[in-house]
Amino acid sequence: MSAYFVTGTDTDAGKTLVTSGLLALAQRRGLTTLGLKPVAAGCEATPQGLRNADALALQARTRPVVEYDRVNPFAFAPPIAPHLAARRAGVTLALDELVEHARPLLAERRDLVLIEGAGGWRVPLNEHDDLSGLAVRLGLPVILVVGLRLGCISHARLTAEAVVASGLRLASWVGNLLEPGLSFDAVSDEPLYHDNLATLAAMLPAPCLGVLPRLTADDPAAMAQAAADYLALPDAH
Repeated sequence: MSAYFVTGTDTDAGKTLVTSGLLALAQRRGLTTLGLKPVAAGCEATPQGLRNADALALQARTRPVVEYDRVNPFAFAPPIAPHLAARRAGVTLALDELVEHARPLLAERRDLVLIEGAGGWRVPLNEHDDLSGLAVRLGLPVILVVGLRLGCISHARLTAEAVVASGLRLASWVGNLLEPGLSFDAVSDEPLYHDNLATLAAMLPAPCLGVLPRLTADDPAAMAQAAADYLALPDAH
């Protein structure tokens, strides 16, 4: 089994797109998969309870299928920082609970397990713990999703340094071309786009699994399959 923690340079860097794309790629190769989103804010009320679009996308790319509550045990309605959403719901997020939830799932036999964080690396869970503590407690290597926009080089380097300072291995990174942000078109900005990628490749201490262009598709399943076309699976070693 290969298990990784997926983080991003910031909120909306493209963590779910990359995570679901990697899971889709693994499924193409006949591998079993598991995608987890332990904490999610910005959930919608349904007859089955609160549901988060990102967590549903990961559940859909999990084989064999698991129940939603196993993918996303802590779901909150407001689209705000998880610790603030939990506070409004009268809940205290505890790192120990997240670890206890994840460990039995990691013990199951899956070829690829991806645990997606929320926001960036240092998003708080409570007054004392960050969600990154889950990766530290579980000893997971980290995949960094870099939202390709102005400022991303500094954000990516700082996140990589924080990951390594936490005692974890930065396993790999993925670039995701964002909108809004720098508009890399073939006429004026393509050289700048490639210069940014070259700088990231030189300064991040891990291989790149791929770079996603702006993708458009009808639904999350199609987006995952489209992303898979641009990705490579991480090396477990």
